[in-house]
Amino acid sequence: MKIKPLLIIAGEPNSIFLEIFFKSCKKINIKKPILLIVSKNLLLNQMKKLNYNFKFNFLKKDNFNISQINNHKINIIDVDFSFKKPFDKISKKSKKYINECFDVGLKIIKEFNLKFLINGPVSKKHFLEKKFQGVTEYLAKKTNKSGEETMLIYNEKLSVCPITTHDSLRNIFKKITKKKITKKVLNINKFYKEILKKKASFAVTGINPHCETKEKFNEEKKIIIPAIKLLKSIGLKIEGPFPADTIFLKQNLKKFDVIVGMYHDQVLTPIKTIYGFDAINITLGLPFIRISPDHGPNEKMLGKNISSPLSLIQTLNFVNKFDN
Repeated sequence: MKIKPLLIIAGEPNSIFLEIFFKSCKKINIKKPILLIVSKNLLLNQMKKLNYNFKFNFLKKDNFNISQINNHKINIIDVDFSFKKPFDKISKKSKKYINECFDVGLKIIKEFNLKFLINGPVSKKHFLEKKFQGVTEYLAKKTNKSGEETMLIYNEKLSVCPITTHDSLRNIFKKITKKKITKKVLNINKFYKEILKKKASFAVTGINPHCETKEKFNEEKKIIIPAIKLLKSIGLKIEGPFPADTIFLKQNLKKFDVIVGMYHDQVLTPIKTIYGFDAINITLGLPFIRISPDHGPNEKMLGKNISSPLSLIQTLNFVNKFDN
């Protein structure tokens, strides 16, 4: 039987993704055959401009079968995309193309029971617009799992999870619930147990400065502490709530595998300060595990061939460890 491929969706055509993909393929040995969903013409044009050379096995999106996979070449499923220049400004023109790439990828995942999906970045402004906060929520909607999705920024030493993702600060208080905290922590615990074969230890932050407030409604007492008590009662290693301004001190980092925060910048700012791009973005709670490099399209560096592939290398190395 053919080895199941590692499925990658290139994402925004006018991004640095193909550049870092080429660099990553040069730097590491990827055990699994790669199946990349991308425009054939765009791929060849960008490769030529960036001065790379790879062998490809071009496949049609209709009637695809795993038996067509070539283990010694990069397998490409071509999705049509019209462009004038290989590197251009990001616009709404790519929206239909990206959506079709995801549709093709999700069909393949379902048909061949693939465990992982890697995707390149998309433009929140032009692709997601105001309908979705991020690719996490977009894929949850596409797979009928809205409300189940969990964002995990993973590093082998320390990972973080924001309970709310790309919400504005004015909205986060009403979006934090005991049910949401419990569901997301359980999703992460399952991932550590079943995929990483490890019992995770969790720290949970408060939402108010020093976990205190003079307001009548105290989120720590009414929401966060009850969620922690419930998770403890079913056997999880979890502590908190901790003030967010001290939980990331050096002496605390070795105590926990995952720090769960209440909003995006509360945990993503410190994790990126500590590890830079040495982390990957994982979406849990879907029918598959979705992983992406922890950066955006980076339009300003487009075509310059100076972007770091570190986050994609980390992503590929991570998936390389597991059966697909």
